[in-house]
Formats: sequence, C-alpha cells, structure tokens
Amino acid sequence: MAYLTDVVRHLLQRPARVVVTMHRDPDADAMGSSLAWAAFLKKLGHTVIVISPTEIPENLKWMTGSADVLNFEDRKGGRAESIQAINSAEWISCLDFSSIGRLKDLAPFITRSKAPVLVIDHHLDPEPFATFLVSDVTAAATAQIIYRCIREWDESLMDTEIAECLYAGIMTDTGSFRHNNTTREVHLLVADLMQYQIEVDKVHRLIFDNSPLSRLHLLGHSLSTIRVLPEYRTSFMTLTHKTLEDFQSNTGDTDGIVNYGLQIEGVVMTALFIERNNEVKISFRSVADFSVRELAHAHFEGGGHKNASGGRSNLSLSATIEKFLGILPHYQEQLNAVKK
Repeated sequence: MAYLTDVVRHLLQRPARVVVTMHRDPDADAMGSSLAWAAFLKKLGHTVIVISPTEIPENLKWMTGSADVLNFEDRKGGRAESIQAINSAEWISCLDFSSIGRLKDLAPFITRSKAPVLVIDHHLDPEPFATFLVSDVTAAATAQIIYRCIREWDESLMDTEIAECLYAGIMTDTGSFRHNNTTREVHLLVADLMQYQIEVDKVHRLIFDNSPLSRLHLLGHSLSTIRVLPEYRTSFMTLTHKTLEDFQSNTGDTDGIVNYGLQIEGVVMTALFIERNNEVKISFRSVADFSVRELAHAHFEGGGHKNASGGRSNLSLSATIEKFLGILPHYQEQLNAVKK
C-alpha cells in the first residue's frame, strides 16, 4: 500500500519548522521511528525538533540524534524549549501512538497548537486528533511504516544511522522476531535494511545487553514477587515506588520484565504493576487469541496491541491489584480456552 498521499507529499515538499514527538516512556519503536523520520525530514530541508514527553531510557541513547531530543519533563530547559518549538511549528508529526493521552503532560500543548498534526502509527482505533493520518494496523511496527514512506519518497535518502533506528524499532516490536506479527514482509524489509551495513548484533546488544547491575537486581526482585493464578492461567508481578527507589531504578529499567511472566507453564496472560508518580502503570502480555488490548482498554484506560498492551490506574497499588483480580472471573472462560 502507498502511504504518501498528495496531502502528505505537499507537507514534505516545502521546508518548514516541524516538531516530531512520540508516546510517553518511549520504547525502541517510538524512539527509532521518530529519530529516523526526523533525519529524513532534515534531508528534505526541514528544521526539526524532536520532543519526548518523558525521559529517554538509557538503553536507547545510543541512537543517532537522541542527544538532541528534548525531554518535556525537564524543568531546567527542556519544557520551555519544547513549548517554544510547538508554538512556532508549522506542522507537527506524532509517531507510534493512537491516543492523545499517551503524550502525558505534553498533550494539551499539542491539542492547543494551530499547526496541522500528521500522525503515523500502527495501533488500532486511533483517536480523532490528527489532521492527517498515515495508519497501517497490519504493520508490525511504526518503523516499518517510516521505512516505506522514505522509500516511496526517495530510497537514496536512506543511510546506516536511519536503518539502525528502524531496525531497532522493528526488532523490539516483534519480540526479536518471535511474535506472530513477524510476517514474511517483516523479514523482507529487514533484509532490505541490512544492505545499509547495520550491525544487527550491536543493535541487539545495546538495547538488551547493556544494563547496569542495579537493573539485574531489580529484575531478580521482580521475579520474586510473581503470583500465579492457575484457575485463570494468569500471573502477575508488582513493583512498589519504594522498591524502585531502593534499586535506583532509571527510565527503561522495567522494560521487558513483564515478559518473564509468560514463561511459566500454562500461563497465557501476565501483568506487571508498577507504582510511580501517584499512579500505577500496568504492562500486559498474552499469547495466542487472548486480547490484553481489550482488557486494558475496558478497565485500565489503556490500549496497544492484542498481545502486548499497557494501562494505568489512579488507585493505590493494592486497590489496582484488587480491581484486576476482580475482573479476572469475567475472562476465565476465554483464558482457559486458549491453546498455548
């Protein structure tokens, strides 16, 4: 399918002041897509500023261009620079999210801006905040869409740094190519990316094998909190605010921990509850046909993908877990019907 409509091509053709932003707590797809898109726009002559609603995880700071990303939560200058950039932007590009709430405190400034908003995303049910929408829910990652957009425009604008960012997004959103969104097209696209001399082992190592010792200690503690509910084929873990402080947790240190809950025999859904900043952040994972996206959307103001979603709660940690346990009986039949 072609992504670059006449309207989008018109935006790209005339050099302008552009803001590129992504969802809060950015993962490799959000960051990689945004940095690749920004690099592409700069090659077209645009003046681009990339803004993250929250701090960038340490394991993504190797990406080319990450040092210039503004952190909206940085009160020492990042917030003021972000607001100034938004106010002067001629158009805004939002990548890898379909709900305006995923921008956290940055959201009101984007919605109040008079600049047109181009959303590029692969999630289901996008909210109507985009002026222009490039959406493909069959894509494994937003990075996949960005690559197709660049190739539609001019393949010669691809380079190693852009390819690395896009590869990182696709690799992580497919679970290192083991999730069922790893299609033939994904493999062919990655084969195309490898012609730009990216070191796939280096990218994988920088994202997954570059952790401080404190993160491994945090992982060990997280695993010690696992509860298994065999009647619901569900497991879950908890991390309190105090625990995060005790282990000197940084942004991104909890990424991937939730996946361990699916390694338990018979478990088809798992959750990780993280208490921080007066809210509880929840990560959900599932296998096969059970949709954690529907559960997260219905009960925890969340969304995402069928087998990998997130949510949040303004209740206390204990009350949030109690709520979770209370809804499980409604999903018992579905959970027990899953063939793992």
